[in-house]
Amino acid sequence: MEETAETHFKQAYEHPNFIRVSLQKKEVLAGCCVLATCRQHSWPIAMGTICCLLEANPRLIGVVYQEMVKILKIEAPPTSIIDLLETHCQAYKLSPQHVHEELSESSKDLTKRAAVLLELAADAWLVTGRQPIPILTASIFLAWQSLKPTQARLKYTLARFCQMAKVTKSSIAPKRVTELKEVLCKLGQELPWLRGDEVTPQTVIQMVDDILNHRLTLLRRALSSHEEALASESVLPPSLENSLPGSHTNTPCLEGAASSQTPGQTPKEPFVGEPDTGSIQQQGDVDLTYTVVMEGLPHTGPGTDSQHSQPSAPNSGKRSLFEPPSVRYAKIRRVQVPVVEVTGDEEISDSEIDSYIRTPQEIRDYVEAKEALASSDDEF
Repeated sequence: MEETAETHFKQAYEHPNFIRVSLQKKEVLAGCCVLATCRQHSWPIAMGTICCLLEANPRLIGVVYQEMVKILKIEAPPTSIIDLLETHCQAYKLSPQHVHEELSESSKDLTKRAAVLLELAADAWLVTGRQPIPILTASIFLAWQSLKPTQARLKYTLARFCQMAKVTKSSIAPKRVTELKEVLCKLGQELPWLRGDEVTPQTVIQMVDDILNHRLTLLRRALSSHEEALASESVLPPSLENSLPGSHTNTPCLEGAASSQTPGQTPKEPFVGEPDTGSIQQQGDVDLTYTVVMEGLPHTGPGTDSQHSQPSAPNSGKRSLFEPPSVRYAKIRRVQVPVVEVTGDEEISDSEIDSYIRTPQEIRDYVEAKEALASSDDEF
């Protein structure tokens, strides 16, 4: 492996794209060669590990790595996050020789529990397109707390846990802990023996064992409950349904209108969603309840456009219980400020010309200051 890494570095170093670069970029290039070699030999080394060893910017390492792989035409398959987990767990000093026995945990049990949490995070779109180190740290932290959810472990924060385990805490890891707890709360709410009790991020740690054992069933129940909640929101309440025209078939108004028609004339049935013109003329104003309700209903009468017959689809972030990060956290597009080009040929307004003309008071002050300076020069 060392010879392969040295060969990659010599080939990349002598390439025109990497000859005249800064010393920092050359150091990053050496780390990228080591990373590519590890991936070629299926060694579970993450790019974040190289960043910590070199104390370099992750974005710079990513750019140099992509450029190096493209130039040297290296095939370096990415490492699976599950393969990275075992190596990452070994870096945590949680054995009885390093910490108190109540806080100690074997690396094997920790890896097994964290792997199941990672699978759950992948099902909830918490892994896709994200850096592996923060989600690994969050999974190991929650796995350590859930294996023995004692009061001593629940008091530990992520920063204190990383300090105890002698690992570097990622700045993004607390966000992953919060997101993973939200997923656990959504699944824990579906546990049948809770009987509707609220599951909070503070109490969900004690239910992690049950949630992971019945993970697939709880996922299906949570998705089904979410779809039922969305369906119930789209159905009109009975109070509004009764206020719609045509909902009461045998009302006195309609009977009177039918009897007032001449014999042999077929009664004109109003279209669904079309208000009665006679009642509007008598009342003088349209019912606001009818207007608000009918705006959200499809029109089935003639002459209506087909595009109005389809209800507007809700946002994808509201339809799904677990959505990708690109849906939850949409990127804010930069607004380009128009650059004003000054050529010097622009017209000058009268107000701008007046600002350059001195007022009488300014002229008097200027003359007095000039005389004072002249008199002071004569004295010296």
